[in-house]
Amino acid sequence: MENKQRNSFMLRAIELAEKGMTEGYGGPFGAVVVKDGEIIGEGYNSVIRNSDPTAHAEILAIRNACENLGTFELKDCTIYTSCEPCPMCLGAIYWARFKKVVYAAKKEDAAQISFDDADFYAEMAKDMEHRKIDFEELMRDQALPLFNTWKEKPDKIPY
Repeated sequence: MENKQRNSFMLRAIELAEKGMTEGYGGPFGAVVVKDGEIIGEGYNSVIRNSDPTAHAEILAIRNACENLGTFELKDCTIYTSCEPCPMCLGAIYWARFKKVVYAAKKEDAAQISFDDADFYAEMAKDMEHRKIDFEELMRDQALPLFNTWKEKPDKIPY
Protein backbone atom coordinates (compact mmCIF):
# COMPACT_ATOMS: atom_id res chain seq x y z
CA MET A 1 0.00 0.00 0.00
CA GLU A 2 1.41 3.36 -0.96
CA ASN A 3 2.10 6.12 1.55
CA LYS A 4 -0.54 8.45 0.10
CA GLN A 5 -3.28 5.92 0.82
CA ARG A 6 -1.90 5.07 4.27
CA ASN A 7 -1.73 8.78 5.07
CA SER A 8 -5.37 9.21 4.01
CA PHE A 9 -6.43 6.50 6.46
CA MET A 10 -4.50 8.15 9.29
CA LEU A 11 -5.89 11.56 8.38
CA ARG A 12 -9.40 10.09 8.59
CA ALA A 13 -8.63 8.71 12.07
CA ILE A 14 -7.37 12.16 13.11
CA GLU A 15 -10.47 13.84 11.61
CA LEU A 16 -12.68 11.48 13.61
CA ALA A 17 -10.69 12.29 16.76
CA GLU A 18 -11.29 15.98 16.19
CA LYS A 19 -14.99 15.45 15.49
CA GLY A 20 -15.59 13.49 18.69
CA MET A 21 -13.61 15.94 20.78
CA THR A 22 -15.23 19.03 19.24
CA GLU A 23 -18.73 17.64 19.69
CA GLY A 24 -17.98 16.86 23.34
CA TYR A 25 -18.25 13.08 22.97
CA GLY A 26 -14.89 12.36 24.59
CA GLY A 27 -11.15 12.73 24.27
CA PRO A 28 -9.19 13.37 21.05
CA PHE A 29 -9.07 9.81 19.75
CA GLY A 30 -10.21 8.35 16.43
CA ALA A 31 -9.71 5.08 14.57
CA VAL A 32 -10.47 3.40 11.26
CA VAL A 33 -10.32 -0.26 10.28
CA VAL A 34 -9.03 -0.99 6.77
CA LYS A 35 -9.35 -4.14 4.69
CA ASP A 36 -8.15 -4.47 1.10
CA GLY A 37 -7.54 -0.73 0.83
CA GLU A 38 -11.05 0.25 2.01
CA ILE A 39 -12.26 1.68 5.32
CA ILE A 40 -14.72 -0.85 6.74
CA GLY A 41 -15.12 0.58 10.23
CA GLU A 42 -14.78 3.90 12.01
CA GLY A 43 -15.00 5.21 15.54
CA TYR A 44 -14.14 8.09 17.79
CA ASN A 45 -14.00 8.35 21.53
CA SER A 46 -17.57 8.55 22.86
CA VAL A 47 -17.00 7.85 26.55
CA ILE A 48 -18.79 11.03 27.71
CA ARG A 49 -21.66 10.93 25.21
CA ASN A 50 -22.40 7.25 25.78
CA SER A 51 -21.66 7.26 29.54
CA ASP A 52 -19.56 4.20 28.72
CA PRO A 53 -15.92 3.83 29.79
CA THR A 54 -15.42 1.24 27.02
CA ALA A 55 -16.53 3.58 24.20
CA HIS A 56 -12.98 4.21 23.00
CA ALA A 57 -12.32 4.95 19.33
CA GLU A 58 -10.67 1.61 18.63
CA ILE A 59 -13.42 -0.39 20.32
CA LEU A 60 -16.14 1.44 18.38
CA ALA A 61 -14.23 1.06 15.10
CA ILE A 62 -13.80 -2.67 15.76
CA ARG A 63 -17.52 -3.08 16.53
CA ASN A 64 -18.42 -1.13 13.39
CA ALA A 65 -16.09 -3.20 11.19
CA CYS A 66 -17.27 -6.51 12.63
CA GLU A 67 -20.89 -5.53 12.11
CA ASN A 68 -20.19 -4.44 8.53
CA LEU A 69 -18.34 -7.68 7.73
CA GLY A 70 -20.57 -9.99 9.76
CA THR A 71 -17.62 -11.52 11.60
CA PHE A 72 -15.83 -11.37 14.94
CA GLU A 73 -12.34 -11.63 13.48
CA LEU A 74 -10.45 -8.97 11.56
CA LYS A 75 -7.44 -11.10 10.56
CA ASP A 76 -6.79 -9.39 7.25
CA CYS A 77 -7.29 -5.87 8.59
CA THR A 78 -5.18 -2.96 9.77
CA ILE A 79 -6.37 -0.47 12.36
CA TYR A 80 -5.24 3.16 12.04
CA THR A 81 -5.57 5.06 15.28
CA SER A 82 -4.78 8.63 16.21
CA CYS A 83 -2.93 7.45 19.33
CA GLU A 84 -1.17 4.33 20.53
CA PRO A 85 -3.91 2.08 21.97
CA CYS A 86 -4.61 1.87 25.70
CA PRO A 87 -4.49 -1.56 27.41
CA MET A 88 -8.23 -2.17 26.91
CA CYS A 89 -8.08 -1.33 23.21
CA LEU A 90 -4.89 -3.30 22.79
CA GLY A 91 -6.67 -6.33 24.25
CA ALA A 92 -9.56 -5.87 21.81
CA ILE A 93 -7.10 -5.53 18.92
CA TYR A 94 -5.50 -8.84 19.85
CA TRP A 95 -8.91 -10.53 20.29
CA ALA A 96 -9.94 -9.29 16.83
CA ARG A 97 -6.70 -10.74 15.41
CA PHE A 98 -5.58 -7.67 13.46
CA LYS A 99 -2.54 -8.09 11.27
CA LYS A 100 -1.27 -4.56 11.94
CA VAL A 101 -1.72 -1.44 14.07
CA VAL A 102 -0.70 1.98 12.74
CA TYR A 103 -0.77 4.84 15.25
CA ALA A 104 0.02 8.55 15.23
CA ALA A 105 0.61 9.93 18.75
CA LYS A 106 2.37 7.88 21.42
CA LYS A 107 1.02 6.88 24.83
CA GLU A 108 3.48 9.37 26.34
CA ASP A 109 1.78 12.13 24.33
CA ALA A 110 -1.59 11.05 25.75
CA ALA A 111 -0.13 11.10 29.25
CA GLN A 112 0.82 14.75 28.73
CA ILE A 113 -2.89 15.62 28.39
CA SER A 114 -4.03 13.51 31.39
CA PHE A 115 -4.71 10.24 29.53
CA ASP A 116 -2.05 8.28 31.39
CA ASP A 117 -2.36 4.51 31.07
CA ALA A 118 0.89 3.74 32.87
CA ASP A 119 -0.99 2.74 36.03
CA PHE A 120 -3.13 0.28 34.04
CA TYR A 121 -0.09 -1.34 32.44
CA ALA A 122 1.55 -1.63 35.87
CA GLU A 123 -1.59 -3.08 37.48
CA MET A 124 -1.95 -5.77 34.82
CA ALA A 125 1.63 -6.88 35.37
CA LYS A 126 0.92 -7.57 39.07
CA ASP A 127 -0.42 -10.78 40.53
CA MET A 128 -4.11 -10.45 41.40
CA GLU A 129 -3.48 -10.35 45.14
CA HIS A 130 -1.32 -7.23 44.70
CA ARG A 131 -3.69 -5.15 42.58
CA LYS A 132 -5.53 -2.00 43.71
CA ILE A 133 -8.92 -3.58 43.02
CA ASP A 134 -9.85 -6.54 45.21
CA PHE A 135 -10.21 -9.80 43.25
CA GLU A 136 -12.03 -12.71 44.89
CA GLU A 137 -12.60 -16.20 43.52
CA LEU A 138 -16.07 -17.57 44.24
CA MET A 139 -17.83 -20.81 43.20
CA ARG A 140 -15.15 -22.05 40.82
CA ASP A 141 -16.36 -25.64 41.19
CA GLN A 142 -19.79 -24.63 39.92
CA ALA A 143 -18.35 -22.76 36.92
CA LEU A 144 -15.85 -25.37 35.73
CA PRO A 145 -18.47 -27.82 34.36
CA LEU A 146 -19.42 -25.15 31.80
CA PHE A 147 -15.82 -25.06 30.64
CA ASN A 148 -15.81 -28.83 30.21
CA THR A 149 -19.11 -28.64 28.29
CA TRP A 150 -17.58 -26.03 25.98
CA LYS A 151 -14.49 -28.18 25.49
CA GLU A 152 -16.63 -31.11 24.36
CA LYS A 153 -19.23 -29.08 22.42
CA PRO A 154 -19.13 -30.48 18.87
CA ASP A 155 -20.66 -27.43 17.14
CA LYS A 156 -18.64 -24.71 18.88
CA ILE A 157 -17.04 -21.95 16.85
CA PRO A 158 -13.57 -21.39 18.27
CA TYR A 159 -12.26 -17.88 18.63
